Amino acid sequence: MSDAGALAELAGPVVRDLARHSSTDLARWLDRVHRLRGCAEPVRLTGESLTLNAISGEVLSHYRTDNEPHGQLLIRCGNRRASRCPSCSELYRRDTYHLIRAGLLGGAKGVPATVREHPKVFATLTAPSFGPVHRGPGKDGKPQVCHPRRTGLACFQRHKADDTRIGQPLDPDVYDYVGHVLWNAHAGDLWRRFTIYLRRRLAASAGLTQTAFNKAVRASFAKVAEYQARGVVHFHAVIRLDARTTDPADVLAPPHWATVQLLDDAIRSAAAAVKLDAPTLGQPTRHLVWGRQVDVQPIHGSDLAGQLSEQAVAGYIAKYATKAAESSGTLDRRIHEHDLTHLHERGATAHAARLIRTAWELGHPGTHPELTGLRLRKWAHMLGFRGHFSTRSRAYSTTLGAIRQERTDYRHEQLRAAGLMPEADGSTLVLAHWSFAGQGYTPGESLLIDSLDPPKEGPPS
Repeated sequence: MSDAGALAELAGPVVRDLARHSSTDLARWLDRVHRLRGCAEPVRLTGESLTLNAISGEVLSHYRTDNEPHGQLLIRCGNRRASRCPSCSELYRRDTYHLIRAGLLGGAKGVPATVREHPKVFATLTAPSFGPVHRGPGKDGKPQVCHPRRTGLACFQRHKADDTRIGQPLDPDVYDYVGHVLWNAHAGDLWRRFTIYLRRRLAASAGLTQTAFNKAVRASFAKVAEYQARGVVHFHAVIRLDARTTDPADVLAPPHWATVQLLDDAIRSAAAAVKLDAPTLGQPTRHLVWGRQVDVQPIHGSDLAGQLSEQAVAGYIAKYATKAAESSGTLDRRIHEHDLTHLHERGATAHAARLIRTAWELGHPGTHPELTGLRLRKWAHMLGFRGHFSTRSRAYSTTLGAIRQERTDYRHEQLRAAGLMPEADGSTLVLAHWSFAGQGYTPGESLLIDSLDPPKEGPPS
């Protein structure tokens, strides 16, 4: 008996989920799973593709999913959330690392090496307070006394890093849940306004009109959003000053007066100036602003003590690009109304559950029609935040799409070298039609996968 046949006999009732029960089907399915490289929730597609000679119309190859187990093709889900798919999340993290690194060190991905000499900082913008919460260890890792200033609430304990009370309100009854949700929902607009104000403050500090400044200097950035333990978003960003050129692809050094100190002062001033009027819903928070804790650190090209290196920043941002709000006790999937009474069963803390319910209530179109555009019910599981977790300005560096295309081209070259793919001489045309058929493994497939050896690390096939 073949190895595939022996495995089919061993699996017994597990393989009944496969559309066909032959050892050939099982071997084909195992090969497909191996190519997924550990993807936890693959996308299932049906359809076909034709590769034609663009000149003669000759069919060079024809693929149909009808010949696959289940009649479906499995592809990687590409989810960036580590809680959803560790394998795809790790690939996203690596891609983000190279994107950030290219904008810091240059010498790759179309960015010149001279970019290392440009003024650049690592900035963190946070949200204001919506009520006193239990505090965790400080930046030095040592527990600090949980004693919020200027409040009559305190627990006077020193919470360790794994204490589940960190980030939870000292008194939920006085916590501004509505203001908290509204701030998350407007965080993307706050960042947009910050970038506008930043250019204005840079121009003013340089003694130039905004028009003159914009003709001379360009502020490039790459940022990620992260959730604090209290369930509110804050942003980490690399902000770099370049010379303005007629070709956006050119990354040249800015004028000598565009310094790190100029950038530092402008960031702090711009963050303090941003203000949005909050919808009046009876909440204490009347204006949506950035918090007072604005951290700006120069980025250096070394790992000397006390200096923030380019490598460290790239790794830090890539790490948080794959995190959602799970670390704050929230959910990584959208919810429905029937889920509201079972949020604790899905892992939400009491604080996160109340934020989710608040977002759901505010999202009722009949009660608060002025909030319809925020789509709070759709994004209740994210506590109202609906922005992208990883964004960059056009001139910062390469794109994630370009990095993925490099990987695809490399894999195609391997297939051509093995004679499994026609040469890319510009004379071929690919016609394809795909339809979504579902996502994830069947129960039987999941049991079978659990019995297999874990896939080796590496890029997907």
